[in-house]
Amino acid sequence: MERSKELFWVLIDIFIGVAVLVALVSGYAVLRQAKSLYPSRNISVAAEGKVVVSPDIATLSFSVVSEGADPAKIQEANNVKINDAINFLKTSGVDSKDIKTAGYNLQPKYTYDEKTRRSYISGYTLTQTVFVKMRDLGKVGVILSGLPARGINEISGLTFSIEDQDKFLNEARAEAFTKAKAKAEAMAKAAGVSIKKVISFNEYGGGYPYPIMYAEKSLGMGGDAVRPATAPVIEPGSQEVTVQVTVIYEIW
Repeated sequence: MERSKELFWVLIDIFIGVAVLVALVSGYAVLRQAKSLYPSRNISVAAEGKVVVSPDIATLSFSVVSEGADPAKIQEANNVKINDAINFLKTSGVDSKDIKTAGYNLQPKYTYDEKTRRSYISGYTLTQTVFVKMRDLGKVGVILSGLPARGINEISGLTFSIEDQDKFLNEARAEAFTKAKAKAEAMAKAAGVSIKKVISFNEYGGGYPYPIMYAEKSLGMGGDAVRPATAPVIEPGSQEVTVQVTVIYEIW
């Protein structure tokens, strides 16, 4: 009988110990969860940062398109024109690293013979394309007007863009956070409270501007190109780099 009572109290002690342990662990978990939640007293503000930037790079592609019966002859003629155009770019101040061959495509032209009901090669079309990046925007018009005189009969994809976009994105981001803080301080002052610290923040929207693209310009195909009388006036315009942020502040 005495042994049964002792066993009973031992089990009671074990049960109480386990219950206390479970309560301590649960309480610690609840405390950690509570600390991970936002403070109940907070304000959320949104702001936008914007930087207006003038593009500093112009890019375009140009081609020589030739047709003929002898592929060797049209290759030779095309090479002369392309090489002349590349030399013109270099003498105009374009660095070699900013000139890249973008395509070389020789294709046969097929003609269908009604009598024999068969197709045969009646000639060839050769297209050589070069991609160029221009860092001196003041020379874009001069280059555009000078290429046709060197046999370039297709110019397309004139685009203006910003090379170091991250630099201006960081400037816009800094402005957005400055505006957000000023807005939060004004709201807190009006409400009779004070800002303590940033709880969280998020960036959304905005980002890099799209390149400014000009309409494609074609100067014929396969024939002799005509040199424009004057260089075209090219206006790169400006672009906006924007960043929007949302910031949550703890208040007290």
